[in-house]
Amino acid sequence: MREALRGLTTRGKLFLAAAAGAALAAFVLAEKDLLRVGILLACLPLLAAAYVGRARYKLSCTRSLEPHRAQVGASARVILRLHNLSRLPTATMLLEDRLPYALGSRPRLVLEKLGSHQASSVAYSVRADVRGRYDVGPLIVRLTDPFGLCELIRSFTTVDKLTVIPQIHPLPMVRLVGEYAGTGDSRARSVAVHGEDDAATREYRNGDDLRRVHWRSTARVGELMVRREEQPWESRATVVLDTRGAGHRGEGPTASFEWAVSAAASIAVHLRQGGYKLRLVTDVGADIDATEIAGEGALLDHLAEVKLSPRGDVASMVDHVRHRTDGGLVIGVFGLLTATEADLLARLRTSGATCVALLIDSTTWLNLPPPGREEASHRHEAAALALLRNGWRVVGVAHGARLAALWPQVARGSQGFAYRAAMAETVARGVR
Repeated sequence: MREALRGLTTRGKLFLAAAAGAALAAFVLAEKDLLRVGILLACLPLLAAAYVGRARYKLSCTRSLEPHRAQVGASARVILRLHNLSRLPTATMLLEDRLPYALGSRPRLVLEKLGSHQASSVAYSVRADVRGRYDVGPLIVRLTDPFGLCELIRSFTTVDKLTVIPQIHPLPMVRLVGEYAGTGDSRARSVAVHGEDDAATREYRNGDDLRRVHWRSTARVGELMVRREEQPWESRATVVLDTRGAGHRGEGPTASFEWAVSAAASIAVHLRQGGYKLRLVTDVGADIDATEIAGEGALLDHLAEVKLSPRGDVASMVDHVRHRTDGGLVIGVFGLLTATEADLLARLRTSGATCVALLIDSTTWLNLPPPGREEASHRHEAAALALLRNGWRVVGVAHGARLAALWPQVARGSQGFAYRAAMAETVARGVR
C-alpha cells in the first residue's frame, strides 16, 4: 500500500490537498458538511491506490518472438501476452517494452482492462539493420485507476534474445568440382543425376596416373579430371571467413566485411541445403560444425556476432583449417591479400581439397584517386595470380557485386580478371 501511495498522480495529490483544505476549513468554520466533503476527497485517492496496488501483484506476462532469428533488414514480430490472475478487473494498462537503440524506439501499447482471470495479447514489430544479439525487454506496465488518481509501474524481469543474422541470398544450383570426399556414408545426390562413374571424379593433380583420366568429365568440365578410387562418397565443405581488420575497408552495414559475412552465411546455408557436411573456420580460431540443424543455428548465431579482428593473420587461418584434414571443398571469403599471404594459402591444397577463393577487393569500397586506384588494382591482381599459381580457383569481388551472380563462376576455372593479370605480367616481362 505504501508503494501504491507513492504512485499517486498529480490529480491524486491535488485531491488529498483539497481534502486537507476542506478539513481545516471545517474546523475553523465548524461546518460538519465541509468535513464530510474533505473525507470523501481523501478516500478517493486512497481507494484508487488500494485498487491499483492490489492488481499490481497479480499479473503475469509472457513474450514470444517470431522468429527468434531474423535476417538483417527483415522484421520480427514480438507478441506480449498478459494474464490477470486476480479476481478484480484491471484498469486500462499502458505497456512499454525496453529495446536497444538498434531495434528502434520503445513501443508503447494500450491494453484494455482485463477481467478476472482473463488474458489478452498485443503485438508489435521490430527491425534491425545491424547484425547482433539484442535483448528484448523487460516489459514495463503502467497501471491506472479509472479516475487517473494513481499510476503504478511494474517492471517484469523476463528478457528474450533476438538474433539478427546476416542477410542470406539464395544461390543458383551449380555442380562444384571436387565436392566429394571419401570416408562417409553413401549419398545419392549428383550421382543420381550424372551417374555414379561420372560423379566419382576429381581434378587432375601432379603425380596422378594418366590411366585414371576420365575423358567424359574432362570434356564437360574443361579441365583434366581423373577417377577417384572406389570408396563411399560424402560431400564435405569448409567455409573460411577472413576476419582480419587489415583485409577490409568501409564502415557500418555497407562495409566490405559485412559483404563477406553475408556471403559466408549464404554459402553455408546453400551447401547445407545441398546435404554437405559443413565447417566454418575463421582466422581467430572459430571452428563450427554444421552437420545437423542445430549446428546450422550455431553457425548463424556465430556469424551474427562475428567482428573484425585486429590481430588475425593468414598463417593462423591456414593452421585452423588444417587442424582437421577434412578434404573436400574449401571456399574462402578473403579480404585484401598480399602475394606472400596468398602463397601461404597454398598449404590448404596439401590435404587434397579443391580450393575456391572469393577474393574481395575491399579498396573498391573507398573513393581513391586514379593513381591509388591503379596501384590497388595491381596489388589485387597480383594476389589473385598468386592464388591461381597455387591451385586455387579465384572469383574477384568488387563493390556492388552480387553473390548470386558470382556463384556460377565458382564451378568454373580461372576467371577473366585473373587471365588479364597473367597477360599483364607476360607483357611486362616482354617489355623488360
